[in-house]
Amino acid sequence: MRTFIVLWFGQLASSIGSSMTYFALTLWVWQQTQSATAIALILIFYQLPQMAIALFSGMAIDRISRKRLLALSDTGAACCTISVGILAAFGILQLWHIYVIAAVIGCFGNIHSLTYSTLIPSIVPQQHHARASSMGAIVGYGAGIFSPALAGVLYPSIGLLGITAIDMTTFAIAMLTLLFIQIPPIAKQEREAKIETNKPNVWHNITFGFRYIASQPSLLATMIAMSAFSFLNQIGETLYQPMILARTGGDTEILGTVVAASGIGGVMGAIAVSVWGGFRRRIFGVLAGFIGTGVSKLLLGLGHLPAVWVAGRFASSLHNPLIMSSYMAIWYAKVAPDRQGRVFAADYIVGIAIESSAGLSAGLLADRVFEPAMRSGGWLAVHLGAIVGTGTGSGMAVLYAINATGILLVGAAGFAIRRLRDVEAIAIDR
Repeated sequence: MRTFIVLWFGQLASSIGSSMTYFALTLWVWQQTQSATAIALILIFYQLPQMAIALFSGMAIDRISRKRLLALSDTGAACCTISVGILAAFGILQLWHIYVIAAVIGCFGNIHSLTYSTLIPSIVPQQHHARASSMGAIVGYGAGIFSPALAGVLYPSIGLLGITAIDMTTFAIAMLTLLFIQIPPIAKQEREAKIETNKPNVWHNITFGFRYIASQPSLLATMIAMSAFSFLNQIGETLYQPMILARTGGDTEILGTVVAASGIGGVMGAIAVSVWGGFRRRIFGVLAGFIGTGVSKLLLGLGHLPAVWVAGRFASSLHNPLIMSSYMAIWYAKVAPDRQGRVFAADYIVGIAIESSAGLSAGLLADRVFEPAMRSGGWLAVHLGAIVGTGTGSGMAVLYAINATGILLVGAAGFAIRRLRDVEAIAIDR
């Protein structure tokens, strides 16, 4: 575990810097546009290119040193990030610049995410896979505690250039930790090597992950359940920050507090799973996490007060480490290490497609349907105005609550689906 902990520390530092940059960009875009769609498009442009590059990054991960791939992806993303600060410093930063840079960063981010996810089985004993995955959740949520507060305080005085300079410092820490660890190569299974020798064409390797998942009904059922959750959850993730800004008149302090509460919840959830180890039946952790997330998001969507938003966001994030660590533990157990790059890439592509469509749908539905409908006198305000109000942001709150209800139903329905419920009892050909 020592190698993983050193790597984990560097990734935590880098994530804090990257989250500061993203939070600052969110504030900049909102100040320029006052549009939920404009904010959602940052994520869309970040995600869409990953659908193409993941087809090849999965093959690369199964063939190239994973340590080199981590260094390459981190360096590429760092160069893109500092370019944002330079453009802002010269006063020529435009919205389309952010979208283009987000697309390039997304390509490097895809390589990084896939590579990092396949490292756990090679450097962590199997009995600690769920714990290691939950520690990975601490990286993202730990950054969520500090980054919004730091970025909110520093952004008015140092601007995007200063924020990105801090990001570069944390990148340097991540690179130093990477230099000091040894990552063992993945030994290929003899049978798989023979298959690739007989079928050396690129198309065979590109489609390998999809064909493998399709051949395993239990894994396919698990992926479908996660996809349903991800679509509904991503709509909420896209909306909650502009929703709070809209309902508070652009109060960045309140937003920063809510985002920080999200980070605290995620860290506490990750620590709990790290100590506990999660459910013995991993799929129960996934489905129970869905239900808890749905209830928590419903609280946030229907709430009017910052204290309620803080509680709802905290509780929602509390369940995420349980979901993701349980989900990844299932895949680590069911997919051989030398196949994980391509199989995980296929799962990643499906997830990106789901989340991208959800993010775009969220912005369009909020700006063009629910916000107009929830204005005073709107067709939906007549029925729901007394519950969520009729001011700016109330339409996003209604949409958020609808999706929270959907997440709750997905979790409850999962326990009734035998193929999904018994996923770990079904033998998988390794």
